[in-house]
Amino acid sequence: MLVNADFSQRAIVTPQHYEWVASPQPGVERVMLDRVGAEKARATSIVRYASDSTFPPHAHPGGEEILVLDGVFSDESGDFTQGWYLRNPPGSSHRPASREGALIFVKLWQMAPDDSRRVQIDTGDPSAWTRAGERSVCQLFSSEAEQVSLQRVDAGQALGLPAAGGAELFVLAGAIVVENGFHERGTWLRLPAGDQPDWKAGPEGVTFYLKTGHLSCSVGGGSAHATGP
Repeated sequence: MLVNADFSQRAIVTPQHYEWVASPQPGVERVMLDRVGAEKARATSIVRYASDSTFPPHAHPGGEEILVLDGVFSDESGDFTQGWYLRNPPGSSHRPASREGALIFVKLWQMAPDDSRRVQIDTGDPSAWTRAGERSVCQLFSSEAEQVSLQRVDAGQALGLPAAGGAELFVLAGAIVVENGFHERGTWLRLPAGDQPDWKAGPEGVTFYLKTGHLSCSVGGGSAHATGP
């Protein structure tokens, strides 16, 4: 299966274009944002858990990255409400579930093979953020292979996205002003290397997830075997 699999092109999915697809597990469905492979794939998705839903225990040979967007997501390590960032390194395993229902942003098989750090950060904690000019930054992960953060940019200010290596964004609050309008909450965007649009924060500012450094070797990554939603 190929979904937005040409990483040399800009890709955008807005909430108006979400296509919910049932997963192999009842009560769990997803929007496939990009995917290279079948059920075991390099994938970026929005996953929705109905209340009292579970996913069978499974391993993540290529690692898993989660940002809780709404509700309460749970596994053996705890219960995580909106704003929690979770990073399960290659070789980890878990049994995810949600008693109340949850909406999460998930990335599979997009970590360096030698990455061994497990990360759990409450981005709702003000102490997790630092101020830098016209923006606030919550650093989630940084290595030679990738950089992950949440960023809040003041109204009307340039996003300042890097051109080298490409970038991936998910709008969490507010809006991004683009060439032909706005990209609002729930919009996912992927920019190829060299693409540096002159985007700015909307009239109420914008908060977004930003990941860089992981796209330069993405083509062909679908031969990896990841499992889960």
